[in-house]
Amino acid sequence: MLSACNRLQVRHLLLTMPLVSHVKARGKLYPGTSISRQPVPDDKVAWSVPFPEYCPPSYTTPVVLQMPAWADPDYSTFANWNVTPPKYNQLDGSVERRSHTGEYMVIENIPRNPCGRTGLLGRGLLGKWGPNHAADSVVTRWKWIDGKVAKKDGKPVMQFVAIQRRDCGEWALPGGMVDPGEQIAATVKREFCEEAMNSLSLTKDERHKLQELISTIFQHGEMIYKGYVDDPRNTDNAWMETVAFNFHDETNDSIGCLPLRAGDDAKNVAWLDVDKEQALYANHSMLLQNVAHLKQAH
Repeated sequence: MLSACNRLQVRHLLLTMPLVSHVKARGKLYPGTSISRQPVPDDKVAWSVPFPEYCPPSYTTPVVLQMPAWADPDYSTFANWNVTPPKYNQLDGSVERRSHTGEYMVIENIPRNPCGRTGLLGRGLLGKWGPNHAADSVVTRWKWIDGKVAKKDGKPVMQFVAIQRRDCGEWALPGGMVDPGEQIAATVKREFCEEAMNSLSLTKDERHKLQELISTIFQHGEMIYKGYVDDPRNTDNAWMETVAFNFHDETNDSIGCLPLRAGDDAKNVAWLDVDKEQALYANHSMLLQNVAHLKQAH
């Protein structure tokens, strides 16, 4: 196993890794639509690289344009100065508009994606201009077979809680958007309870007991990533960022025993083996890889 010193060094390296080049954020079709992004070659992603023919379409889903409580006003509102633009790169009331990547550019009241071009303007499915903050939980345990931890290629096999998303059918980590004023730790616990344990179907007393149990089990989480997410919903003007925590059950007698039940945005939930061949939503494979490195798992 890693020494305490080496473990801290690895953890620091993972948390300070350079931003991943967005690939899923440049998919041909925007999720759930027939809207085509303008193709952006790998060597033209960076804003610093000239791309004179870059003239992407703009798209924001009608649901977002109806301005639900979680969404910002549309650009046309800013252009007409009917509404004060958001206070970018700072805490805007209870809305966190600072980016984990550092200060981002704002041009004519519209933020610019810090990781470069995506081939699409607007906000797409995202409610906020600029960073849209989420939190994810990487809940893991060792895979036990006949009373022993299973091994592959000489390394212990780890399992993680995965939910199958209703919107696209892909497997993903439990997680979701941070509500205005909400602490990251509260988001992680809330989303895990809703998606992996179907807490929304429970009575008030049952939900309270479950939340207490999860709070106890999730006391000793370890942050394994904070930054930009290569999410297919990203646009030139709105993007996903996350803070991810690992909650590991070393002896398979706490988290590993929880009764999983899909709920909210999930249609299935399961313990899956950590495997590089397992395709996951957004950058969730990278988050699992971070945990595998820390735990020296397969």
